[in-house]
Amino acid sequence: MNHKQGPHHNICGCRSAGSLTPQVRDLCSSRHSEAGYTLVALLAMMTVLALFAMAAAPSIQQQAVREREREAIFRGEQVADAISAYYRSRFLLTRNPGDQSLPSSMDQLLEGIPIQGAAKNRQILRPSAARDPLSPDGEWRFIHPRSSALVDFQSAVMLYAGNVVPRPRDPQMAQLQQFAVPQITTVLNLGDTERTSSAASSVDDSSGPFVGVASRNSSRSMLTYYGIDQHDQWIFTPLFRN
Repeated sequence: MNHKQGPHHNICGCRSAGSLTPQVRDLCSSRHSEAGYTLVALLAMMTVLALFAMAAAPSIQQQAVREREREAIFRGEQVADAISAYYRSRFLLTRNPGDQSLPSSMDQLLEGIPIQGAAKNRQILRPSAARDPLSPDGEWRFIHPRSSALVDFQSAVMLYAGNVVPRPRDPQMAQLQQFAVPQITTVLNLGDTERTSSAASSVDDSSGPFVGVASRNSSRSMLTYYGIDQHDQWIFTPLFRN
């Protein structure tokens, strides 16, 4: 049976282009060209978007690092405040300005300090602040009294403050400062290399009374803290806070 190929041609998709009229062939050619241009335009747009994404990636990554650093400073200073509160509370009980009034574990800060006549301790540190957002394991490094890391930090603070050691207004903290760190009257700019080497050699994870905390991350920082641009040299302590 011979079926007529009339107005039901598969326009622009028929197998026999020779059977199409010139007008239909022109229409097919035009549509194929438009499809090709659309594909090229789509590929070009995808390429441009990919380039934009590649260009924006470092900026986004740097911003993420800055946010973690701001959070580390925020948490570290909360730990410093907790050490101060713990020390003042213990000092009232022991009247000992030395190591016996300092915390020796993060748990002691998390437990809080007793309030006379109250059943519960006063919270002095949030659990989230007990974690370092810069360290891979989230653990702070303890900074002990009279350690070389603390001496290096005092030198950096003095350089930042114009050869002046900030003295705590709290008399107990001022007394603790004299006990915990050698008193330096002036300091020269030794440069980043010597301070980095000294800080790296002073890593001490042993237990015992601590007067501050620092990150375990030894990479360079985007932000600076007292002019210091290395994470593990940022020491958060109440000793130099007015």
